[in-house]
Amino acid sequence: MKLNKLWSAVVALLLAFPAMAQQTKQYSLDELMWGGSSYWQLQPKNLYTSFWGDRLLEADVEQIRTLADEKGKKVKKPEVLFTLDEVNAAIDTAKWGKVYSLMSHRFLSGKETSCLLSTSKVRFLYDWKAKQVVWQQPLAQQTQASKFEPQSRQTAYVKDWNLYVTRADGQTQQVTTDGSRELQYGMSVHRDEFGIYEGLFWSPKGSLLAFYRMDQTMVTDFPLVDIAHRVAQLAPEKYPMAGMTSHKVTVGIYNPATQQTVYLQAGDPTDRYFTNIAWSPDERTVYMIELPRTQDKAELVAYDAATGQRKAVLYTETNSRYVEPMNPITFLPWDDTKFIYQSRRDGYNHLYLFDTTGRELRQLTKGEFEVLDFVGFNTKTKSVIIRSNEASPIRYNHYSVSVENGKRTLLDNGRGVHRAQLSESGAFLLDRWSAPDTYRSVDLVATAKPMQLQLHTAQSPYAANGLPPVESGTIKAADGQTNLYYRLVKPVGFDPQKKYPAVVYVYGGPHAHNVDESWNYLARPWEVYMAQRGYLLFVLDNRGSENRGFEFESVTHRHLGDNEMADQLEGVKFLKSLPYVDGDRLGVHGWSFGGFMTTNLMCSYPDVFKVGVAGGPVIDWKYYEVMYGERYMDTPEENPEGYASSSLLPKAKNLKGRLQIIVGYNDPTCVLQHSLSFLRACEDAGTQPDYFVYPGEGHNMMGQDMVHLHERITRYFDDYLR
Repeated sequence: MKLNKLWSAVVALLLAFPAMAQQTKQYSLDELMWGGSSYWQLQPKNLYTSFWGDRLLEADVEQIRTLADEKGKKVKKPEVLFTLDEVNAAIDTAKWGKVYSLMSHRFLSGKETSCLLSTSKVRFLYDWKAKQVVWQQPLAQQTQASKFEPQSRQTAYVKDWNLYVTRADGQTQQVTTDGSRELQYGMSVHRDEFGIYEGLFWSPKGSLLAFYRMDQTMVTDFPLVDIAHRVAQLAPEKYPMAGMTSHKVTVGIYNPATQQTVYLQAGDPTDRYFTNIAWSPDERTVYMIELPRTQDKAELVAYDAATGQRKAVLYTETNSRYVEPMNPITFLPWDDTKFIYQSRRDGYNHLYLFDTTGRELRQLTKGEFEVLDFVGFNTKTKSVIIRSNEASPIRYNHYSVSVENGKRTLLDNGRGVHRAQLSESGAFLLDRWSAPDTYRSVDLVATAKPMQLQLHTAQSPYAANGLPPVESGTIKAADGQTNLYYRLVKPVGFDPQKKYPAVVYVYGGPHAHNVDESWNYLARPWEVYMAQRGYLLFVLDNRGSENRGFEFESVTHRHLGDNEMADQLEGVKFLKSLPYVDGDRLGVHGWSFGGFMTTNLMCSYPDVFKVGVAGGPVIDWKYYEVMYGERYMDTPEENPEGYASSSLLPKAKNLKGRLQIIVGYNDPTCVLQHSLSFLRACEDAGTQPDYFVYPGEGHNMMGQDMVHLHERITRYFDDYLR
């Protein structure tokens, strides 16, 4: 009997081992990271959708089918609109090639039974009722930028730095002939600041095209090198450093019907920024927000689209620190005489209603929260759909805002982080959201009445195998008043009786945050990997980061790094107060602005952090580009003390712990002069950083290099902190 009991116990223990092993599975970086070879194999099924008018459709590689009708009701038996085989049967695949997936389809109108699709050689409209192609347009090859306009069916594109327009009938017009690397047409300008991400702007009906022209002949080249040749070749980058000569931008208007171009008469473009280009609904007026190089004033200016003549300054905003317009004006669909302007003039990003004379009618949203996104309109209820963090600085929800009286109505479930796509009339939101305890959920939400239809849910692909415990909370900033949000990722198999090494992951700069109320409070895959290896990860959004209002962000003005580090040290105090944190084994890691913070913390507080890994770091702000650098620091001539105190070169002598700097050799954002200057300073001072370079990579590593990078970061902490 005793032997039987013993054997039963042994069998039970052996049977338990596979289950225990499964619960403590160690995921590799290949499985956790987006660039990993196994990452997508582990991901749960997602729901891919689009709106055809107000009807919601589901798409996959092979077919498009109905999911919900125009009243927002889920259909009991989905109807297949068309299949991949039907599409390929309708096109000349021998000439144009095949469509390999329907995932990139686009519906132009809910009133038409046609869908925009493309191969690598042709763009076409497929009518699924007639099962035939009703229009097609050859695609230009090797373009640098492209913008299709659905109403006129014209395409503007850039090739070899010159601008072209292909009309609906397939005829191509060359708009410019003198384009070059130094004189660019139709490309993004001002180094993608001020909300700029493109250089081509079609008018509402597609009759006219606004485009950027950027003259960089006067800008210094930074000497990057391309090693993909037998003898390495120069691959210079036009890089205007803070306080130095910048490029000059003008805005042209091209009319494909007349093949004529006029330029907006904005005056001398020297040391000026032109951004947030918008059109009037009647296509007669172009609107642009203009800033001087000092970035302390923004003017909304109207121009005659036919002549380029300056008509009026409709609105002016000033701020002694900086003004940063990020969004073009948006006209009301039901009233061509009124538009919405976004501004942080009262301390938070909000919506304001103006008329076309420049008269402010009312402030539509108000409060100590940020309007994060302008999603669109519900034309029937005459309301604006926004995403904001009204409920909490780390919670992002959708609201309907009445244009008449500003009344806000919560549209989603009021928890987590939401992102949405709006139907054609604005009657429905496709709401994709997650929360700390919800990995992924997709709902269909009505914007005029309480209605939420759950369409899809998915669990974390890693949850069943023992994810690390993740917590969030607040601590006070160094000012003793401001709440800062943190994320704490504990080791897998956490034992409160043990002492763990801790790594502080930091970014800390503007236009970014690291903590929100999404799944696991936005914990990154690398943090999961480190938690498997016995580390505790701590992430704090210090003052200077985004979505907390202008004062919170701009408190760092003219002295980047000071308040940010002070707040991070408050985080360190909190960490050291935890009985399971080994205060003698603290590490720090960050990339870009986070690389600046990492290096700064290692050198400013050499007795606090034992190990650091700094990726793509800014070392001295006088080496950084004009638009970003001067917004937050002014010029080196205007702010010599700020530049001197924020430079890490004099601090190189303080380095005591192990610091590894990692860069992309061809980084056009944070150029090599930063890290190389720091190495020189360390060599002169006798301190010993480590250095690793990714040849051919830019500011961020991509694909398999991302996996390699995080393996390298991990090894460094394993070697010197674990």
